[in-house]
Amino acid sequence: MSLDVPTLEGTVDASGLRIGIVASRFNAKLMDSLLLGATDALLAHGADQQSIRIVRVAGALEIGTIAQRMAKSQVYDVIVCLGCVIRGGTAHFDYVCEGAMRAIGHVAERGDIGVGNGVLTVDTLEQAWDRTGGTHGHKGAEAALTAVEVACVLKDLEPLVELA
Repeated sequence: MSLDVPTLEGTVDASGLRIGIVASRFNAKLMDSLLLGATDALLAHGADQQSIRIVRVAGALEIGTIAQRMAKSQVYDVIVCLGCVIRGGTAHFDYVCEGAMRAIGHVAERGDIGVGNGVLTVDTLEQAWDRTGGTHGHKGAEAALTAVEVACVLKDLEPLVELA
């Protein structure tokens, strides 16, 4: 079925975009893989290496704080959030996941910046590796390109919003 209705759809053209990446240091080797996947995807889709700023934070809970500050600065068109929380034997996992996701969600709710959520919430380290280029794709790359797509749609919406 085809609708004869104008449709706006984002692209993953990162050229000209100012990109901020907030990445946790916790689970360092895994995080390096997520970060490499995100930056490789951005560069492959036209981002200029000089337009990418990476900020490292201690863990997943700190990601939202820095992402919010980066969004408020109005310097960035895109913010990519990368982290990994692996379930342990306590309820701490649930609190960290909920807090991190809520904080990243608040940045996205602003509606003025493309946000990509690449914070893995997994039961095991093996599951995390499966999501950094393994059987479940590369969540770092996916988060980066999702954020770019949202930023492109927001840019295309600007003239329409001004007319309203």
